[in-house]
Amino acid sequence: MTTERDFGAPRRTATSPVQSAQMDLEAQSPAFSRMRSSTVGTDDAFSPHRPESGVGSQRRPKRSNTAKSYKPRQQWQPGQEPGIDTQSPNDGRPTSHLLELNQPCEITVVDFSQDDMLEHYLDNNTLEGFLDRKRGDWVRCRWFNVHGISWDVIKLLGNHKGLHRLAVEDLMNPKNRTKADWYSNHTYIVLTLQKLVHTYFESEDDSDLGDGEPENGSPDRQKMEARRRKEARQWFTTSLKSLLSPPKPKRKVLVNSPRSIDPLKEPHDTTNGFASAGSSESIKGTAKPIRTLQRYFGGPNKERIDFMERKSALAPKCLGVSVEQVSIFLTDDNTVISFFESSAEDIETPLIARLKARETILRLSCDASMVMQAIMDAIIDLAIPVVTAYQDAIGDLELDVLTQPDIHHTTALYVLNSEISLLRSTIQPIVSLLNALRDHKSEPIGTPGLSGRPPRFTSSNVVISSMTHTYLGDVEDHCILITQGLDQMKHAGDSMIDLIFNTIGAYQNESLKQLTLITMMFLPLTFLTGYFGMNFVRFTGVNNNSDLYFWWIAIPVMIVTVLFLTRDMIKRSVIRTVQRRMIKQSREQRVKDEAHGRGRHA
Repeated sequence: MTTERDFGAPRRTATSPVQSAQMDLEAQSPAFSRMRSSTVGTDDAFSPHRPESGVGSQRRPKRSNTAKSYKPRQQWQPGQEPGIDTQSPNDGRPTSHLLELNQPCEITVVDFSQDDMLEHYLDNNTLEGFLDRKRGDWVRCRWFNVHGISWDVIKLLGNHKGLHRLAVEDLMNPKNRTKADWYSNHTYIVLTLQKLVHTYFESEDDSDLGDGEPENGSPDRQKMEARRRKEARQWFTTSLKSLLSPPKPKRKVLVNSPRSIDPLKEPHDTTNGFASAGSSESIKGTAKPIRTLQRYFGGPNKERIDFMERKSALAPKCLGVSVEQVSIFLTDDNTVISFFESSAEDIETPLIARLKARETILRLSCDASMVMQAIMDAIIDLAIPVVTAYQDAIGDLELDVLTQPDIHHTTALYVLNSEISLLRSTIQPIVSLLNALRDHKSEPIGTPGLSGRPPRFTSSNVVISSMTHTYLGDVEDHCILITQGLDQMKHAGDSMIDLIFNTIGAYQNESLKQLTLITMMFLPLTFLTGYFGMNFVRFTGVNNNSDLYFWWIAIPVMIVTVLFLTRDMIKRSVIRTVQRRMIKQSREQRVKDEAHGRGRHA
């Protein structure tokens, strides 16, 4: 008989105090541990030895200079218990930490089968009552789509589906590597979402502009560009006034760059804070807190983040890139649970439209793994406008570099390459994630036993259907195309940086060449001027001749000196001219011979 170590979630009900061979010790809840300790009697013979209190038994306190963390966050402490148990009140952690992660969530539940589809719109307060109701027999697949990260919602869904404590901890951590963790009754998938957003919002004075991006040449577009040029001209004056006097509060503000939000008001990310932005489809709308590309990867140095955002290649176009973590749970009862920080609507809208149509593959399959594939496919599709925006930005930089290269372009290209590298670091791991999902086998896989022990079998009840395997390949193709485009842009940026330095170096060499030629021309004149300007008592050549006597001597000397110093350059020029003339004559003769041959064949 083989035993299986369960990497799944803790059992919610325990009928026996005896430890099961299939129970994961890491996943046990503290309540179960307390029940077991109270049932099994204690024995002094097997109890650990406790030294008697005394001077000799006390450990001497030592002073430690270990830095537990650099600018630590309240959510993490070194040496704490891994994972978060949703069944425990606080899992041995400060209750305030879990309660701080609380925000209103918009929860959409979609129940569907081939014959019917039903939507439920819930929030933090109505979710518990919905989970208490029995799932309808007609429901073949269920999808929970959660907009927002809140502890009370995570706890309810974690207890309802028995989510593993390690997966819950990764869900609450806003920065994880792209991966797929397999447990006995569910799979946890985490990846990053990138989308294009507007970082420009209108004040009350600009309410006359229409919705959407104004077209080129339209009055609204001209008005917006004129306002931007005016603000650019007033930048120096505004900066000088802000240094000399404290800023005065303004009643109406135009936002042309991401605005920082107090990190204390967003407890689930106290490192980089948030910025305000809107949908990429319109420059007019309500600002939403997002994490920009630099804020997501920038670390604790806020000054660097602000500088990189101001110098971003998309900043002149009032655009930015929003990056957030997406967590997906695929359970063995054909249910999908997805968590989004701020982009749930972007994914939910097209998927619900597909589920409403009876003839779509997503509706006919009634497969939770296909819903997972559709979510991942929509996430990758949101990254395509980001790549297009950077292609447009690097095209503008390329025109500037080719027409008027300047050393200041290297700063813009460095920032651009940095952002492209960050984007690639979020897209490339998704390819490995897709391969892991396609290679997953639900059947138990045996591993060789150690030290003569019987082999151990691990398994997961989550099934990835063959249809999902096929369509995950399409998502992988999109990822590879995006990665290749980012690699091409990064290579183009590096090449333009080399071109700038080479061009500037060539200009400097040309300037030095011209300066050298002028110096060679005036070198003999300077010598002769010094010679004839000496205070000799008797200077027959000067006394008996006019001013032309100087030029009769200076011009031949100058010509001979210039010819002597430029002899190698003249030699190369002559050889190059002769070679070009010979090549030209050879081409003309070949054209004549070919024309003569065609005429003879005709």
